[in-house]
Amino acid sequence: MLKVGVFGVGHLGKFHLNNWKEIEEVKLVGFFDPNNDNAKQVSADYGLKRFMDEEKLIDSCDIIDVVVPTDKHFEICMQAVRKGKHVFVEKPLTHTIDEAKQLVNMVREANVKFQVGHVERFNPAFLAIKGMPLNPMFIEVHRLAQFNPRGTEVSVILDLMIHDIDIILSLVKSDVKHIYASGVAVMTDTPDIANVRIEFNNGCVANLTSSRISMKKMRKVRLFQKDAYIGLDFLEKKTEIIKLKEDSDTNVFEFDLETPTGKKTLAVASPVIPQANAIKLELQSFVDAINNNTTPVVSEIDGLLAMQVAHQIIAKINKTNIAE
Repeated sequence: MLKVGVFGVGHLGKFHLNNWKEIEEVKLVGFFDPNNDNAKQVSADYGLKRFMDEEKLIDSCDIIDVVVPTDKHFEICMQAVRKGKHVFVEKPLTHTIDEAKQLVNMVREANVKFQVGHVERFNPAFLAIKGMPLNPMFIEVHRLAQFNPRGTEVSVILDLMIHDIDIILSLVKSDVKHIYASGVAVMTDTPDIANVRIEFNNGCVANLTSSRISMKKMRKVRLFQKDAYIGLDFLEKKTEIIKLKEDSDTNVFEFDLETPTGKKTLAVASPVIPQANAIKLELQSFVDAINNNTTPVVSEIDGLLAMQVAHQIIAKINKTNIAE
């Protein structure tokens, strides 16, 4: 049985604790959190040991789960990897690109499993298109959230948009060619709303809008490719697929369209999406990667690639704002 230690038991950390408790192959050993109020509550509610020394918690575990502010990621991950521990860390991977590159090299040398918490990879709406032939040529993304002081130590790019950057990079098998970006700081010292256009070498274009000062929540991705339109609603956990009807298509709504080349029949499918806990799925998948010696779904390499694009976007926004 794998022993797990959690660094950071705040709002998100408690979700992790709840889900670790439901995974049979692991045992929670304890946690580290400098916040006394958080620590007392968790010790009482979960009956977990509070470690006062970071190194002792790392030494006591096989897996270290890092759910602390981004600027603390590197230090904890580095200590754990050096001791040969498997690491799950919340997104983004680290605070800086240099830290991320160092960590990637250390993970390779240590030969441990490492996963980044890009939880939308495990959203049921996204899992519904797993196995479907995908070659999107245009992607439209909207991720809007109401203002919450938590997480505002970083820009909206690293707070919210990085989820969609990771999703897009997992879908588009091509290098980034150009990035155009604009952003505005409204409530904080860094951009709170941003719009980004990413052009890939294969011709795909992705347009992303992220805001953490909206009146309503929205997390939607629309994929357009030669033979299909795919709509993903990460918030409502719904998926819609519209494509030319094939003889094998069943249980779909269909309608005819007159086109210059004749009548076309379109099939509209809304896959049945099972209820699933994305955080539990990502933690379980990490345990499976360790036990089966396979590559984690979202590796440290994936985390670095998403960060590199995110930081290019931030640099573009800063350059635009300075020019103005």
